[in-house]
Amino acid sequence: LVGFRALQGLGGALLAPAALSLLMTTFAEGQERNRALGIYGAASGSGAAAGVLLGGVITSYLGWSWIFFVNVPVGLAAIALTPFLLRDSRAELAHRHFDLAGAATVTSGLMLLVYALTRATSDGWSSPVTVGLLAGAAALVSAFVWIESRSRWPLLPLRIFRLRALSAANVTMALVGAVTFSEFFVLTLYVQDVLHYSAVQSGVAFVAFALSVVVASNLAQAVVERIGIRATLMMGLALATVSVGLLTQVPVDGQYFWDLFPAFVVGGTGLGFSFVPVTIASLAGVERADAGVASGLVNTSRQIGGAIGLAAISTIAASAASSYAHAHTVSATSAAATVSGFQTSFVVLGGLLVAAFVVATVFLRPARERAEEIEAVELREAA
Repeated sequence: LVGFRALQGLGGALLAPAALSLLMTTFAEGQERNRALGIYGAASGSGAAAGVLLGGVITSYLGWSWIFFVNVPVGLAAIALTPFLLRDSRAELAHRHFDLAGAATVTSGLMLLVYALTRATSDGWSSPVTVGLLAGAAALVSAFVWIESRSRWPLLPLRIFRLRALSAANVTMALVGAVTFSEFFVLTLYVQDVLHYSAVQSGVAFVAFALSVVVASNLAQAVVERIGIRATLMMGLALATVSVGLLTQVPVDGQYFWDLFPAFVVGGTGLGFSFVPVTIASLAGVERADAGVASGLVNTSRQIGGAIGLAAISTIAASAASSYAHAHTVSATSAAATVSGFQTSFVVLGGLLVAAFVVATVFLRPARERAEEIEAVELREAA
């Protein structure tokens, strides 16, 4: 299972950047590309809406292993239609070599980091195992940066971070990815373990969240054209923060339409208004030859943020539940202790969204300033 999931992840790592690269090379920067990215975001949200509902039905009536077969007909249909619907697009570059050293160090470093955060739950943050894993992760990531700064064919050209909007957008995307992955995970545990929802009921419960993302993503490109990337993103992050704030109050005996539904609608709307502008910002001013790198980077930022955030939030929730159990002399697996851990995790997620809001406010500039920055970068590279 783990091996084939890794293979599936490899395929996903190739698909996601290619999709965004096609949008970059097909649609000109501005209103045309923004509209395409809005549709892309809505399509992603539609997949999430269908996935949570279909996943619950399949798990309940066929078994969990059947959820993997959903990808087979979808993949075959995509393979059959791609030659007819998409044109080939590639950058005219000289022969390049694959940066194996860079890929190995960054992958190993991130794996060690996620594993360290996971082990901290059982071993503690000060245990030799956790400290050793964190030190190893730091060493490997540092080695990756050193390799990339000296490689003739770097996996990630560090010069791309000279674009301030791109750097800020990727930091924001990593934070939003951490919140999104963790929020879905914690909420799934809450509705199933505390409220005792079935898999189908859980899927139906999340439809409101996913549909809100779809609607907001469709509207986001028009809002960006009217008030700008930064203002739209700030609005989305503010709504997402309000949603997480509501979730910090979830009770042991929660009711869906009172305790969850408002947060789902507000949070889904906020994420829809966040994903589209942050994606636009991450691709703004990027040269055609760097389209694949920029597209891969923004997707990687979301996945890395999600993986690290999920591992960290799991540890935080477990530690908070244990502390509550110790203070109130109850079992760490009791509903009260579990919900206390969830509430603490939502407080932390709110802090991450506030951090994302600050990054967007301070480092994402209006269009005119961004154009001047891009021009300055181009002049430095020409010199």
